[in-house]
Amino acid sequence: MGDRGLFAVPQVWAPMAEQDRALEPGWLLSPAGRPYLDSILHKNQRRVFGLLERPALPPALAVPIVTYKLFLAGRSGVGKTALVAWLGGTPVPPAHHETLGIEATTLFWPAKPRASGRPVLFQLQFWDCGDGALRKFEHLLPACKEEADAALFLFSFTDRASFEDLPALMGRVLGPGDRDLVRMVVGTKFDLAPHTAVTEGDVRAFEGTWGLRVLRAGGTPGAGGAWAGLARVAPVLDALVEGLWRRDQVTAGVTPGDTPT
Repeated sequence: MGDRGLFAVPQVWAPMAEQDRALEPGWLLSPAGRPYLDSILHKNQRRVFGLLERPALPPALAVPIVTYKLFLAGRSGVGKTALVAWLGGTPVPPAHHETLGIEATTLFWPAKPRASGRPVLFQLQFWDCGDGALRKFEHLLPACKEEADAALFLFSFTDRASFEDLPALMGRVLGPGDRDLVRMVVGTKFDLAPHTAVTEGDVRAFEGTWGLRVLRAGGTPGAGGAWAGLARVAPVLDALVEGLWRRDQVTAGVTPGDTPT
């Protein structure tokens, strides 16, 4: 799928043993995480937070808040807006409408570092910009990348062209000054199996060539209520905060491993 060239970076999403993870996967859905899970729910549904709102926790459970900005990039129609809605537990748009400018959405996700008994509340700011607007207005891409911690490159499992465009997409978005930006790849509409145009073999070949793990996201909310919805999105959100937190720990010299240069 192309030459890694200028935008090659040391591997961040390398497969790792369970004991090497910086965060405890699945902690939020465990009994120990229940008080923190309750803080992001309202009437057993995911709570939508306003710009200045934060989850309310009693003083005894107060935790540090770590904020990350994540920029979503992908061809029109791959499901950038739907991904943010799916992760946030809000209704997924029933039909595709091109995002005309920049939409910023804040999600909170508590997690527990392995090296500490104290959880961390991650504030994830997702910046979604329509592909058409991004190509038309030159100032939008720098605005999306300004102070960003990660770039999420999206493709749809039902659109092979969007998968094959990933190297070109990364080339358009990334520049020489973006080497500290954590790269992540998300395949959307993974649950629409009968319409899959990208195979598991394709995904494994991409991961091996680019050293980037491909996360899989659904295209529909599914059944089962808020708890089932959380169980579906938890692996993706855990993986996102794991990559970002691990980068920070490596940069600080706390966790051994590679870090972008």
